[in-house]
Amino acid sequence: MVKNIIFDLGRVLIGWDPKYLYRKIFNTEEEVEWILNNICTMHWNEIQDGGRTIKEANQLLIKEYPEWEKQILTYYDRWSEMLSGPIYGSVDILLSLEHQKNHALYALTNWSAELFPIARSKYDFLNIFKGILVSGEENLKKPDPAIYELILSRYQLEATATLFIDDSLRNIEAADRLGLKVIHFINPVQLKEDLKNRFDILV
Repeated sequence: MVKNIIFDLGRVLIGWDPKYLYRKIFNTEEEVEWILNNICTMHWNEIQDGGRTIKEANQLLIKEYPEWEKQILTYYDRWSEMLSGPIYGSVDILLSLEHQKNHALYALTNWSAELFPIARSKYDFLNIFKGILVSGEENLKKPDPAIYELILSRYQLEATATLFIDDSLRNIEAADRLGLKVIHFINPVQLKEDLKNRFDILV
């Protein structure tokens, strides 16, 4: 039986994509794809999720690509423009679960410690969670098994009674190996169906 549900945040409850910003800066989709695949890459961003400061991240990348300094600095100077707002179908599911009060609700997110306060200030539904573990605050990030073990121990959760929802397959697979129940998030409709059909949770 599922007693606890842990949500990922970005791309599950909150829309986020660097393309939203860089489409305002470059004229073509090819240029947007190029800079995000070659300069301001997801790997570079994820290191900040693991605790590296934005200042250090910018300095290292500008040293390597000085001709792209302006575009590199834009990534975090205008980071909030990468947020498209709540993913309402998912938020509706969260609100339904909170109303039912049958499950303890938590969040586990890969997010820079410096940037997460922006989300806190923008999205009131984050107050629903009994606890939120932010990777950048812990110097750990998914899919490291240690971050799942940390949230389980911090909130005294039993893995086999805990459901983890994430849009990243590698994060889901890591949680599954530790004995958590898992749903690989694709979209709110699929999430609702999986909750009902696999775990008998109606929302």
